[in-house]
Amino acid sequence: MAKNSEPNFYESVQRNFDKAARHTNLPEGLLEQIKVCNAVYYMQFPVKVGNHYQVIEAFRVQHSHHRHPTKGGIRFSQKVSQEEVMALAALMTYKCAIVDVPFGGAKGGVKISPRDYTPGQLERITRRYTTELVRKNFIGPAIDVPAPDYGTGAREMAWILDTYSALKGGDIDASACVTGKPVTQNGIRGREEATGRGVFYGIREVLNDKGLLKRMGLEPGTEGKTMAIQGLGNVGYYTGKISQEEGGFKIISVAEYEGAIYCKNGIDIDALVAHRKKTGSILDFPGAVNMEQRKQTLEVACDVLVPAALENQIRDDNVKKVKAKIIAEAANGPVTASAAEYLLKKGCVIIPDMYLNAGGVTVSYFEWLKNLSHMRFGRMEKRFDQNRYLNLVNLIERETGRSISDKEKSFITKGADEIDLVRSGLEETMVTAYHQIREVMKRKQKIEDLRTAAFVNALGKISSDYINMGVFP
Repeated sequence: MAKNSEPNFYESVQRNFDKAARHTNLPEGLLEQIKVCNAVYYMQFPVKVGNHYQVIEAFRVQHSHHRHPTKGGIRFSQKVSQEEVMALAALMTYKCAIVDVPFGGAKGGVKISPRDYTPGQLERITRRYTTELVRKNFIGPAIDVPAPDYGTGAREMAWILDTYSALKGGDIDASACVTGKPVTQNGIRGREEATGRGVFYGIREVLNDKGLLKRMGLEPGTEGKTMAIQGLGNVGYYTGKISQEEGGFKIISVAEYEGAIYCKNGIDIDALVAHRKKTGSILDFPGAVNMEQRKQTLEVACDVLVPAALENQIRDDNVKKVKAKIIAEAANGPVTASAAEYLLKKGCVIIPDMYLNAGGVTVSYFEWLKNLSHMRFGRMEKRFDQNRYLNLVNLIERETGRSISDKEKSFITKGADEIDLVRSGLEETMVTAYHQIREVMKRKQKIEDLRTAAFVNALGKISSDYINMGVFP
């Protein structure tokens, strides 16, 4: 393939959409309405940085208004562009539909590198960006609800909430204007790990799918499977940690900004993070070897490759070096459309981003519901359930004449905390969504890949919303 034919991120999303649309019977006009971005807000605003004023470029894109509010993260990156934000917003629409979260898709971007600014400067930029969104009615609990993304986190979401609350005094639901907030500021337990945990649940479902595994020669189950991770940010870290602790994966390679490492016997993710905090780098980790280039993690022979960094990491120029049997798209758009075609022909399974990293928006939905109800999950039922389970255990002990230890009794009778309910809800969501995607593949036998099936599933749900709205007959 000629080098200049490589599609960019936005083109890849649109190409994947078109591929899936051919498997539907939807009218052309309805497909076009689903495909296009409904609203694009480009802004430039001045912020004082040091002794000078700097003009900051930023975006907010609302891809689809078939459901309200729209929902999507805000990324801070020097590489942010309008096309990138449009692509991310479109993926959010399809992602929400796949996991049955009642939002339209949106995304935001601020064209800065956070490393170049002090916390105080980042706060001024975030607050000014929020002010611009409020002025144009691009933020609100029933309008558009941002969340963290690459380069942002709970701190920035707290600044957004405070700014919105100050400008919208008296809004009793103000805390629902943004998700991913600190738990102490109306956030939800389990949000920080949500995307990574969702990635693990999705990988686990694929590795329990005998039909898919048979053609790759893999045995079902996660125990002992090898994994390589590109990116040790929030998503990569929690994917690795949970995959190790709950799935029994062996992580043999990790790549980060400063380089990549390899260890055939496995890398302990928590120990690696501690090493990086101490030394400032993942390199020279005890027991591992430094790789010549960080991109080599993408080329490691493993069962599961997890690109958890940015888009367009596996492209025409490196796809032939990828040896993994399963590509788990923890990041948004890490595999270009043309590279994906090559991998699928080779027999690889690609778990698509629009399904796999939906854990973040799923738990964001739970946080939004919590903020609107003004009550944390588990508050009303935890003690009731705990007492009921305890009475049941005591009854069984009396009737059988046998007893269990206090530790066992405590475990069995424990009522669900907020994080227990969040994890349970996330697991149910990811499992159900995967089986819906596989059902599409079984029903439409010409569809042989998970991404196309996921798109078709999403298009069916979105088109039903438009038809029910009376927009299309």
